[in-house]
Amino acid sequence: MKTFYLALFSLFLISCGNDDENQVVDYQEINEQEIQNYLEVNNLEAERSSSGLYYIIEEEGTGAQPTTSSRVTVAYRGYFLNGNIFDQSNASGATFSLQQVIPGWTEGITYFNEGGSGQLFIPAHLGYGSFDYSGIPGGSVLIFDIELLDVAN
Repeated sequence: MKTFYLALFSLFLISCGNDDENQVVDYQEINEQEIQNYLEVNNLEAERSSSGLYYIIEEEGTGAQPTTSSRVTVAYRGYFLNGNIFDQSNASGATFSLQQVIPGWTEGITYFNEGGSGQLFIPAHLGYGSFDYSGIPGGSVLIFDIELLDVAN
């Protein structure tokens, strides 16, 4: 019986441990400030959507405008706020459905017309969230230089 109570007490002590290292950080406010600082330091003016996505349209483009269900071809370069590149396509771009990408792309690409180019500033909640993903640290703001090459609606 003593063993049972000792085991129960040990379990109680373990369950009272510090969970700080397991808490998920809400990056929305942090990312908002990081993006605003980046834009200010780099003297950039961007539009902000209601979701928290920032975008800059450098070239309008004259072709079709994609919808959230379009299949698109995009030449892109993805990098962090510190300038380190984490992904990029070749000049002929990559083709994918906007239903199969991170929410920041699904929303952001729809602001461009075919032939258009610019930048997307994607906070973590529209990217890969709070957890590390394939070399991208959790909570990261993602920046993409994009050129929308083709739209199939």
